[in-house]
Amino acid sequence: MGKSLVNDLIFKESEEIVGKLLSRALIGEEDKNVEIKLKTFGSEEPRGPIFVIVNACSSRDYTKNIVGVCFVGQDVTGQKVVMDKFVNIQGDYKAIVHNPNPLIPPIFASDENTCCSEWNTAMEKLTGWSRGEVIGKLLIGEVFGSCCRLKGPDALTKFMIVLHNAIGGQDSEKFPFSFFDKNGKYVQALLTANTRSKMDGKAIGAFCFLQIASPELQQAFEIQRQQEKKCYARMKELAYICQEIKNPLSGIRFTNSLLQMTDLNDDQRQFLETSSACEKQMSKIIKDASLQSIEDGSLVLEKGEFSLGSVMNAVVSQVMILLRERDLQLIRDIPDEIKEASAYGDQYRIQQVLSDFLLSMVRFAPTENGWVEIHVRPNVKQNSDGTETMLFLFRFACPGEGLPPDIVQDMFSNSRWTTQEGIGLSICRKILQLMGGDVQYIRESERSFFHIVLELPQPRQAAGREIS
Repeated sequence: MGKSLVNDLIFKESEEIVGKLLSRALIGEEDKNVEIKLKTFGSEEPRGPIFVIVNACSSRDYTKNIVGVCFVGQDVTGQKVVMDKFVNIQGDYKAIVHNPNPLIPPIFASDENTCCSEWNTAMEKLTGWSRGEVIGKLLIGEVFGSCCRLKGPDALTKFMIVLHNAIGGQDSEKFPFSFFDKNGKYVQALLTANTRSKMDGKAIGAFCFLQIASPELQQAFEIQRQQEKKCYARMKELAYICQEIKNPLSGIRFTNSLLQMTDLNDDQRQFLETSSACEKQMSKIIKDASLQSIEDGSLVLEKGEFSLGSVMNAVVSQVMILLRERDLQLIRDIPDEIKEASAYGDQYRIQQVLSDFLLSMVRFAPTENGWVEIHVRPNVKQNSDGTETMLFLFRFACPGEGLPPDIVQDMFSNSRWTTQEGIGLSICRKILQLMGGDVQYIRESERSFFHIVLELPQPRQAAGREIS
């Protein structure tokens, strides 16, 4: 533990390979069936390398963010040594091929006409077909096709290409090869095909080796497949929801446009303005559903002039139903200068952030004599260049402890979350920081509250900076 995988645990010739595996897995690109050489440690005399076939897997938290890399592998040192000796024609050919030692991999051979010329004990155990039943038969179509059924003509074609390439002098390694044995059991393996040559170098066929995944490795593969399947299903659900929400939103937008052309009194016009602001907030969230841009700071903010009073109306409207359901009192401490103030920024992202923080206070405020307070104050900040920006201070408070500790912890976490509410608050905190703001959660003896600071330029000064 504590040693560097690249610098301490692997042979130099595998350093570049492992480095690439790590780099690709950290961006979600997972490589499979890659051979690496591990060093051996201990008090015993130095031994040769350990050969391992590994799959690089991206470790993700439940929000699908990559938090590390793990390797699932199988030790193939014994098979590797045998294969090297076999291909290089070292040692006793018959002794190696027909040795019942479990380290000897399943081996079969082809002559130059793709007829089976060798079928060792391990192949007999793996397929259920004896050596006498397959020797002399065509490997393509008879042995693998009739005896050992393949999954469709495409699999047979790919096997034919690999075998002919090996006979022609082009080796193949770790080719995924699956078939049904004599009893109908599905076998998944990796096929390595090497050219079989005479002493003068003339190709006379091919040697083929099968690597079978251990039960533990097969189980790990199955778990990984199930996780990928579950992740894909959730991505489809999210894509479906985002697509289907767009239709009713278009209906709301159209209805609002019709209402704008009617004769409305002041209260009705304000209600319509609030409805339109909430609709645009939803549209923006759906349009920018990817969290990656928020995580890496590349989120595009659409800035413009807006009324802070309109923002507060939209924010309050999003919590009113839950307030009434929980029978909570809403205390508004919003001075007229805030209601009448104009600011410059991304109105609908500001609405999203403020409504999420306020809704959390409403959700966890105690119901007995419960209340939620909205306190907003402006403050002018003098900049070094002579311009002024407005600091808006928001406080959303409730009696008691308010949010549970695990949600507060999630809000300030960058990678690991345990609650759905904490994920939403963490994302809103990051959006707030991208807009030049920040948030704190403070517990006092009798109340708890969010303290939010948001710095926004005044509209005329912001427009002047853009023109210059």
